[in-house]
Amino acid sequence: MLDFRNLWNPLNPRVANIDKVKKQINKIEPGTVVRLGGMTDCFQAFENAYRVTYKTIQLLNKRKIHYLIVTKSDMVASDKYLEILDKELAHIQISITSTDDKTAFNYEKAPSTSRRIAAIEKLNALGYDVQLRLSPFIPELIDFDILNSVKCDRILVEFLRVNAFIKRWFKEIDFSKYTLKQSNYLHLPLDEKISQIRKIKNFEELTVCEDVTEHYYYWRDNVNPNQNDCCNLRYAQQEARKVA
Repeated sequence: MLDFRNLWNPLNPRVANIDKVKKQINKIEPGTVVRLGGMTDCFQAFENAYRVTYKTIQLLNKRKIHYLIVTKSDMVASDKYLEILDKELAHIQISITSTDDKTAFNYEKAPSTSRRIAAIEKLNALGYDVQLRLSPFIPELIDFDILNSVKCDRILVEFLRVNAFIKRWFKEIDFSKYTLKQSNYLHLPLDEKISQIRKIKNFEELTVCEDVTEHYYYWRDNVNPNQNDCCNLRYAQQEARKVA
């Protein structure tokens, strides 16, 4: 998105100004949940040099603001970040697309899947609010024996949305089953999604993040542990219990 809007120069990328970040954080009410890593990964390689995410987490901790980290990096589980991640405030989702390292490298300039899985298991063992984020979920790229052996209590699934760019990017995938059109994307029919979800096992909690309107209501009412939060953050669960 940044590229076709001429806002991204990979040879001279912009680095967030921590002073501007601090001004924005100071406007946020304590207890709010903010997301780090939406349109770009907050743990990309430049973080090693500039530590903007590191400093942002420190600021959020100080203000008692919850943060959802969405990343394709294992850096979040390194000792340096474990020193500052607040278990009461940090919510972490590490994404994988393929369970095979070689296949993943074809699509992602990111640490290997095996390194990401190791980070997920490390954070889970340490008691962090962590989820394996299967995003996008492309069944052809998943070895379910590997997926179901990951030692993590929780998994979040986000199905693939298909457009012309996706068809060009994933050339070997058969998109003939993506027959449902909504919001300029092609989606799998609900029965096919349910069939694929049934292959995912051994996680204590499974939640589905969904774009198709009628499918959203199915997952909310029949599958998702928290009907009010498809991200299934522990914070939202705690707040729901307080209300109850």
